[in-house]
Amino acid sequence: MSEEARVHGEAKTHGAHTREKDDAQVEKAHRPDALILHEIIRREGEEEMQRTALALSLSGFAAGLTMGFSLIVPGVLKAHLPHEPWAELVLSIGYSIGFLIVVLGRQQLFTENTVTPILPLLTERTFGAFLRVVRLWSIVLVANILATIVIASVLAHTDAFKPEVREAFAEISRHTIEDPFWTTVIKAVFAGWLIALMVWILPATGSAAPFIIILMTWLVSMCGLAHIVAGSVDAFYLVATGEIDFAKYATGFFVPTLLGNVVGGVTLVSVLNFGQVAPDMEDQDRPGPAREP
Repeated sequence: MSEEARVHGEAKTHGAHTREKDDAQVEKAHRPDALILHEIIRREGEEEMQRTALALSLSGFAAGLTMGFSLIVPGVLKAHLPHEPWAELVLSIGYSIGFLIVVLGRQQLFTENTVTPILPLLTERTFGAFLRVVRLWSIVLVANILATIVIASVLAHTDAFKPEVREAFAEISRHTIEDPFWTTVIKAVFAGWLIALMVWILPATGSAAPFIIILMTWLVSMCGLAHIVAGSVDAFYLVATGEIDFAKYATGFFVPTLLGNVVGGVTLVSVLNFGQVAPDMEDQDRPGPAREP
């Protein structure tokens, strides 16, 4: 082999290695596209629907208890901060603490499930898949709500927090039931939309996940939106202290908020984002042209 050919071969090999290295760096830095995000969340949804009823119940109950911190932290902050307009923004950040623990702790929160099990349902589109979604929703929602009753009762009937903090709990909680039915529905649609968007984008955020969780849930609180689990802690606090009865909770908060959260999460995130990847999924499933013998 001549010296010129050897040099040419080494240069060619070096160029191939360089391209491979560049491709690897690009692949590492490349953000996952919508189809990849869909597949990650769809698989998570399938795994959740295969869990036992006991596992879902315990995880959902833990999530409901944890969401108590979305009242505890703002209440403690409100009792110690001055009555200034900027203080409300700080209180809203405190609201995010419960969500941060629940999501990073992989506990079952109902509003997250307006995305994760819906994608397998939209992909499979069978009655069996629908029944699995109904099973998951029913178990998680009941567990979430029962836990909010427990944590709200503890906050209302124990001396774990000082009187001024408990008064702050009440002031915060009153905002939960102050709106008419359809206003609460609309606010709940936006809340369900934001939480479902959070679930959709989390697989692409990596180490920034805590920041995304805080940002999205802070927006829910700052905008005064209605979340079925976090708001149930507030409303049940008022029930436990005797300010409202259970009927007021059910008709003034639970029903409109549940309706809005489901519509916001399922239609504005799950269905729309599934729609954008459905053609790509069909292209992958479609067989290619036959090769010539």
